[in-house]
Amino acid sequence: MALIYVVEDDESIREIEMIALRNSGYEVVAFENAGSFYDKLSAVIPDLLLLDIMLPDSDGNTIVKKLRMLPETRRLPIIMVTAKTSEVDLIRGLDNGADDYMKKPFSVMELITRVKALLRRTEDEKEEVLYLGPIVLDQVRHKCEVNGVRIELTYKEHELLRYLIVNQGIVLTRNQIMDHVWNTDFEGESRTVDMHIKTLRQKLGKAGEHIRTVRNVGYVAE
Repeated sequence: MALIYVVEDDESIREIEMIALRNSGYEVVAFENAGSFYDKLSAVIPDLLLLDIMLPDSDGNTIVKKLRMLPETRRLPIIMVTAKTSEVDLIRGLDNGADDYMKKPFSVMELITRVKALLRRTEDEKEEVLYLGPIVLDQVRHKCEVNGVRIELTYKEHELLRYLIVNQGIVLTRNQIMDHVWNTDFEGESRTVDMHIKTLRQKLGKAGEHIRTVRNVGYVAE
């Protein structure tokens, strides 16, 4: 039984999330603020975190940033819940390290589907170290090296590179990349993927040539 933490200050929404998750067989612990969440987290790490962006004592994006800096929570699956709907807000949340997001209001079916999908995806991604030419990607330590030199990547750049390497030799469309790396279909996905590929290549230097553009389709790592 997966343990899920829910951090939500709205009592009615928190109650709906708790009931839906428990009825689906999950163990749930809920918090109304960041302080109580951090206290519990220091004792027990959950299998997934459902996190509201706007909290009375903190901001969800700040929480995600902190969690991604800690070794024990670096790969903790996180779904952010937000009333914000602009592309900039969504990209910011995902780039900070969130795996998925839901817009308020959402249905119980959407909640359970996204939770199941993220837990399943996390379970499937167990290989620790991946290779692409001179590129070495350590998933456990969240570290990337090119010819032995450390390359600093953002969380989403790391996930993008990982997805490309896992599917080495396979042409991936922009939609496939958005669906897997960002797990979203909001407008502007083409610009988001292209922007991240560009910055990723720049950071990888000459090794970035291993990520090839396939005209009118997407990208392939080879």
